[in-house]
Amino acid sequence: MNRQAVAPVVLVTGGAKRVGAEIARQLHAAGARVALHCRHSRLDADRLAAEFNELRPASALVLHADLLDCASLPGLVEALVGHFGRLDGLVNNASSFFPTPIGQIDEAAWSDLVGSNLKAPLFLSQAAAPWLQESGGAIVNIVDIHAERPLKGYPLYCAAKAGLLGLTRALALELAPRVRVNGVAPGPIEWPDDGQLPLAEREAIVAHTLLGRVGEPSDIARTVRFLLFDAPYITGQIIPVDGGRSAHL
Repeated sequence: MNRQAVAPVVLVTGGAKRVGAEIARQLHAAGARVALHCRHSRLDADRLAAEFNELRPASALVLHADLLDCASLPGLVEALVGHFGRLDGLVNNASSFFPTPIGQIDEAAWSDLVGSNLKAPLFLSQAAAPWLQESGGAIVNIVDIHAERPLKGYPLYCAAKAGLLGLTRALALELAPRVRVNGVAPGPIEWPDDGQLPLAEREAIVAHTLLGRVGEPSDIARTVRFLLFDAPYITGQIIPVDGGRSAHL
């Protein structure tokens, strides 16, 4: 996807907070118009959209939706296109993350983790595909290094992200040559804010990272921006952004 005379439009799911918000900031700074999807963080999304619209009028839109309601996703895309008139990029960032020890996995956990990390990206990409085909756009999925190297205690999350990794490559095949589809696989970037990873575990993870530090949301956001705007001959690839942790897991 090239930055054209008409500013490209990108939808970022989970774009109100944390890594998603930084992705949206990077894309907006690069000249894109941004649609911020949110579910529970409407106030944060509205504040971020207001910030963008103050910088460039009519450059941001907030879309509220439950991505687990797949029947509503075509309507989400239609609302976006009805507002901006086009769609050039989709960033499937929204994700649930919590432990599921064997013996305690239930259907609610399955619906949440597989729904947010695999099912929703599939059905949203499917809904967006005709518009992306028209614009020659791109999809970037936020995967995880643990899609290939599982994290103990998180088997269902890891399986869902492994599915997203496979889906990324499958969509690249299905949507070629008009639409490029790639993934970014973060390592330790921003710890969950619910305290589910104890300090000792966090320190062990950082100690096993070649660069010896936690990454920043901007590290992910810059890679997403590159794949959307500056990588016209890259598709079907997963780029680890993990400080070298996956090099010797």
